[in-house]
Amino acid sequence: MIFITAKFRVRPEHADRWPEIARDFTEATRAEPGCLWYDWSRSLEDPNEYVLVEAFRDDDAGAAHVGSEHFRTAQRELPPYLAETPQIINAKVDQDGWSELGELAVE
Repeated sequence: MIFITAKFRVRPEHADRWPEIARDFTEATRAEPGCLWYDWSRSLEDPNEYVLVEAFRDDDAGAAHVGSEHFRTAQRELPPYLAETPQIINAKVDQDGWSELGELAVE
């Protein structure tokens, strides 16, 4: 799978509304057949930072995502709400889902 983590620093005046601002893009991405997950979290240290954790089945699914109309729309509509260009880590991982964290196993 393709595993991606990205940090989005949102302009302070838009930070509380970011989930709503990104909602259409989020929902459209989650509906893609090759999307395994697409989840936002808000930083505990910086209320203007959101972290996106997403995964796609394979290269074809990743290409379909980047080539989609909703991706092009997001490229036009989301940057005015951002304080800076998002940072990203993008890696191929030889698995197709989450694994258990054995070091913190719950009995």
